[in-house]
Amino acid sequence: MQIAELYKIYLQHPSVQTDTRMLKTGDLFFALKGDNFNGNAFAQKALDAGAAFAVIDEPAYQIEGKTILVPDVLTALQQLAKYHRQQFNTGTTGKPFPVLAITGSNGKTTTKELIHAVLSTSFKTYTTEGNLNNHIGIPLTLLKIKKDAEIAVVEMGANHQKEIASYCTYALPTHGLITNCGKAHLEGFGGVEGVKKGKGELFDHLRQHKGTGFVMWDYDYLREMSQGITEIFTYGTATADIEGRALKSEPFLEVAVTKGAYTGNIQTKLVGDYNLPNVLAAIAIGKYFGVPDEKIKKALEDYIPSNSRSQLLQKASNTIILDAYNANPSSMKLAIENFAAIKADQKIVLLGAMAELGPESLAEHQSIIELLQKYSWTKVVLVGGDFLQLQHPFISFPNALAAKEWLKTENPEKSHLLIKGSRSMKMETVLED
Repeated sequence: MQIAELYKIYLQHPSVQTDTRMLKTGDLFFALKGDNFNGNAFAQKALDAGAAFAVIDEPAYQIEGKTILVPDVLTALQQLAKYHRQQFNTGTTGKPFPVLAITGSNGKTTTKELIHAVLSTSFKTYTTEGNLNNHIGIPLTLLKIKKDAEIAVVEMGANHQKEIASYCTYALPTHGLITNCGKAHLEGFGGVEGVKKGKGELFDHLRQHKGTGFVMWDYDYLREMSQGITEIFTYGTATADIEGRALKSEPFLEVAVTKGAYTGNIQTKLVGDYNLPNVLAAIAIGKYFGVPDEKIKKALEDYIPSNSRSQLLQKASNTIILDAYNANPSSMKLAIENFAAIKADQKIVLLGAMAELGPESLAEHQSIIELLQKYSWTKVVLVGGDFLQLQHPFISFPNALAAKEWLKTENPEKSHLLIKGSRSMKMETVLED
């Protein structure tokens, strides 16, 4: 079946699902394959659950009048998303429909959420839900954009080169932002320079298509990476279109905007001054698209982080910083330094190991241990992964469940706790009752 024909069916059934457990009546089911499953085998189950059609790529699973056979289901999903995206080439104002792509090593989801909060005050804005930022999530995000859309914000995650470039072929971003390039997914990218090259594929796309780049001007490497982009709008602490600085970061980050916007000081509900670039990015994009200053301020002050990202929690007499959604050497270092700067008598650190660091993993975990040893803590608990392979003076457990039992026995009171680790470590488990 041609994509144009599939698109006609999609318009009649514009809700797309790849998981039979999430199906609603009338959905289009795309039978994706994985290393350990074959979605084609679930076509009948999807139809029984109410799917209008099942898109499959194996003839053996055809069901007369209810399945759509394509050469490859994933490719069809991505091509359908591109075809849908192309229907928005002209926006409601007659200008090109803006699609803002966001990538980076740290902070991209928080930045995306802040930008969405700001833009939504003035425009019908569609954005990536949660962390659906890969080769499946991005097409699903695009296919959720409705006719009333005025702008779309698409988060792009990647762990190897050419990945961002491939996303750009169907998301077709007109605007883009790279939060930073740090020590994340080193195994797939082949080192920090590989990270820059991989994340820089977004700026490559903008250069080739006369797009607009939003650039954190404090970072020399982003200045260099953005050279040649037709339009550049900058943010940072100095010599930028939007300038600001952190007034304080305890208990929450307060930002003084010193140039480019008249918002007054912004009192966020974000933990840590490492969130300053994320806040400034949202201000810059709000200003660029004409969001009034007072709406920018209110959106940023009302935003409450969730999903274990820089959350400040109060549990009994304890104050907890829960930042367990993900971790890499760059974000881990910032979190530790921020926690060290907090004024508190009792400070407990619980860190889960970092994933996808390849040959550099042991050295990066050793660096975190050495950083921890520079400060005075009440207790330090290191959990799993390569932390188990290294000598250190701290408490050690094989997994978060064991750390949870320790914490329950320890039963700290009037303490500050930092809980952080890679997603695979599930460090939020230590707080579960």
